[in-house]
Amino acid sequence: MAAREYSRRDLGLMHRAARLYYLDELNQATIAERLSVSRPTVSRLLSEARRIGLVRITVHDPESVAVDAHLERLAGALGVDRVWFAPFSGHGLGSTLVEPVGEALREAALSPGDVLLVSSGRTVHELSHAALPSVAGIDIGPTVGGVSEPEAWHQTNEITRAVAERMRGRPHFLFAQAMPSPAMSATLADDPEFRRVTGMWNRAQVALVGIGAPPVSRDSISTSVPLDDEGLRTAAGDVCLNFFAPDGKEVEFPGSDRMVRISPEQVRAIPRTIAVAVGEEKVPSIIGASRAGLFNRLVTDVPTAENLLAALEREGRPDPDTTSRRPR
Repeated sequence: MAAREYSRRDLGLMHRAARLYYLDELNQATIAERLSVSRPTVSRLLSEARRIGLVRITVHDPESVAVDAHLERLAGALGVDRVWFAPFSGHGLGSTLVEPVGEALREAALSPGDVLLVSSGRTVHELSHAALPSVAGIDIGPTVGGVSEPEAWHQTNEITRAVAERMRGRPHFLFAQAMPSPAMSATLADDPEFRRVTGMWNRAQVALVGIGAPPVSRDSISTSVPLDDEGLRTAAGDVCLNFFAPDGKEVEFPGSDRMVRISPEQVRAIPRTIAVAVGEEKVPSIIGASRAGLFNRLVTDVPTAENLLAALEREGRPDPDTTSRRPR
């Protein structure tokens, strides 16, 4: 059976199984658990991957794109340190991105006692229920408040708890709204537990963050965000509720001084900030976030990467504004 007779999903599953077996050196039982399939299915996937040429000496991308060249080109264009690709787009962001996100987290080489921060958002929420690398003893905390949010992907404490369960870390919680009232904001500033958790923002080694799409295009956003504000209506997106314009400049709005969120300066100080984002609608958001210096590692998929490169080339500005680029 030729490779072209397989569906994109089947090819993607073969590719993931091959990478886990040949590159990450996991056994077939572990791969079966990670992919939610039986062990005989893993054996068949590996056999077919070898037969149709996905595996020779190295594991090749099923669409035969020049992955390494694309990775280096996109990293250089965005001014970031590294980029990881998922081979295909998918309906479930968590399942699509879990392997490259796992690679990015393993590259960070976290140790017990290190701090990993997580953001809110649909993509990170889905990843929090996926098979993330286990690093026992790390401390995991949220980057924003959100206890009163009605939607699960804006409940950062629950995302923190889920990530901690999968990575065998210690969760830490922020019992605060994303935008508390002035009176509550003053109270939080005096609360020892609030200061302890937000103090993690200054000593984090890694952050896993989503990049939000332009606010006017979204069907779901934190209830604290005043969408009728003129400035926000022109924003390109946000990272940890820090909104930015297409050129990367910060966008302020009424109440933004009270937002419970990690600051852009604190994000830029984190040695490894891994941003996860896919989709054509995220292209201006990813570019804006790179110009704001709000990530230095990116996990995306091949179609989004190609759209990013095309957009940057159309602008005639393949590199972000160096005034906002993070130090390496």
